[in-house]
Amino acid sequence: MLNYKNEYERWLNSEFVDEETKKELIAIKDDENEIRERFYCDLEFGTAGLRGIIAAGTNRMNVYTVRRATQGLALYIKNSGQEAMDKGVAIAYDSRLYSDKFAFEAASVLAANGIKAYVFDELRPTPELSFAVRHLGCFAGIIITASHNPAIYNGYKVYGEDGAQMAPVDADKVLSFINQTDVLGGAKTVKESDLITVIGEEVDKEYLKNVAAQAISVDAVKEAADSFNVIYTPLHGAGNKLVRRVLDMMGFKNVHVVKEQELPDPEFSTVKSPNPENPEVFVYAEKLAREKGANLIIGTDPDSDRVGIMVLNKEGVFVPFTGNQVGALLVEYILSRRSEINTLPKDPVVIKTIVTTNLAADICKSYGFEIRNVLTGFKFIGEIIKNLESKGEESRYVLGFEESYGYLAGTYARDKDAVVATMLIAEMAAYYKTKGLTLFDCMENIYKKYGYYKENQKSITLEGISGVEKIKEICSYLRENPLKEICGQQVVEICDYQTSKSVDVKNGVESEIDLPKSNVLSYITADGTKVIVRPSGTEPKIKFYFFVKGNDEKNANEKLCAVNNEILDKINKLL
Repeated sequence: MLNYKNEYERWLNSEFVDEETKKELIAIKDDENEIRERFYCDLEFGTAGLRGIIAAGTNRMNVYTVRRATQGLALYIKNSGQEAMDKGVAIAYDSRLYSDKFAFEAASVLAANGIKAYVFDELRPTPELSFAVRHLGCFAGIIITASHNPAIYNGYKVYGEDGAQMAPVDADKVLSFINQTDVLGGAKTVKESDLITVIGEEVDKEYLKNVAAQAISVDAVKEAADSFNVIYTPLHGAGNKLVRRVLDMMGFKNVHVVKEQELPDPEFSTVKSPNPENPEVFVYAEKLAREKGANLIIGTDPDSDRVGIMVLNKEGVFVPFTGNQVGALLVEYILSRRSEINTLPKDPVVIKTIVTTNLAADICKSYGFEIRNVLTGFKFIGEIIKNLESKGEESRYVLGFEESYGYLAGTYARDKDAVVATMLIAEMAAYYKTKGLTLFDCMENIYKKYGYYKENQKSITLEGISGVEKIKEICSYLRENPLKEICGQQVVEICDYQTSKSVDVKNGVESEIDLPKSNVLSYITADGTKVIVRPSGTEPKIKFYFFVKGNDEKNANEKLCAVNNEILDKINKLL
């Protein structure tokens, strides 16, 4: 922990800090709590990089913390040799405040260290950055984004040579170099350099070609195109141009964009938070859908790696589908259609995270195909793809997804991709339209066929120093006082991913969990109800995931509500 008062004074008096930043710091001189929050520690560099509130301070996102992180990355690359330096780093950014500035600051630091940098000419989706790393043969990648967080946040994510978020072992090496770098003046910078190359349209074309190659039912799109209306909102983010281009390439004729949310806006002025998981972001889209007679609404988040949808139900009401529901729809659609037209690879593999619905597992089982579970975070899905690739089995990969609205078909990128997901969701809806079905109908059919699986996720936000400690306390308490029953059902299995141990409660037999260690706890009851607890890796939150299976939809919803209430009541008593 830093001496926050000394660090605050050091910034105020440093020759490396610009006058605007000093004015900002002077404005908080009488607010000790604010000074402490900004300077008590360095902004944490986790496996996903940095994410924080935009402001001056060591625990905030600003040009100084961006430069420091990039200097650490540069030292890591230099330590990897000249070939790594020559391969360079691809850099992209979204529509958030200072995203473009942070991107070019990062390029400046890399170039000053003799490392080639490729920077996109304007905002681009995160998955295109993943693609660009692979396409350009870069050693690493950087995306400036805070994904779906509120407007006060920005972030900095680092990607490895394979196009996936940097692996923990490599991120730790970068962190060791960051720790050697003084946040004020420790980073090299340069104003201009031949090592900085601006990229754009040529990469877009190759990326879109790879996205479009994942299409399955192009003929169905053409058949439905004249009467099929889809509403799309980019939520002021990076998806706008490329999503519309790929839908046009597919043959969609009636894609209606929500004008109020079409253009980049770092304030995200039409929403509280630009998160397509929240139905309230679709208010403008619903209005447009009514005007155009559409029954499908699609929205992508600011960096266009997540996608959310709303579907018209039988009562004429637009209802949101969860990430689990969309994932189940895509698994069923892709496996059934590709089986039908004989384009599935031998021994296909679907990958999901441990906090994602088991409905997907039942669907895969019904087709006789493999599903694999990984820890939360798309980088772990990327690792499975990489392992398949190393064995010459990359083509086995069919789909990867997580409950938090992230999906990837194809291996051209190694992160979730809302561009390809939007294309496939729209295609899927058009295909089922030719069969006289809506996506709502299809979801009902899936429940009838496989069972009424219902899931929910609740987050408790605990900000600041006290919040970090409280999250640790809750996790420690649950380890020392494990749940014995949930809603009257005995807990029969407890999994602690931090110790890599799964315990059969009845006989006390332990088994090894073959996944990397992670601060995650899982409880499974005799009737299959599951509760998972984990701290967020990117936000000041502790997350709770609830999974039930009911006899019918009403029973499943009642069980889910009861589990949700019981667990949160227990946790609230600890706060």
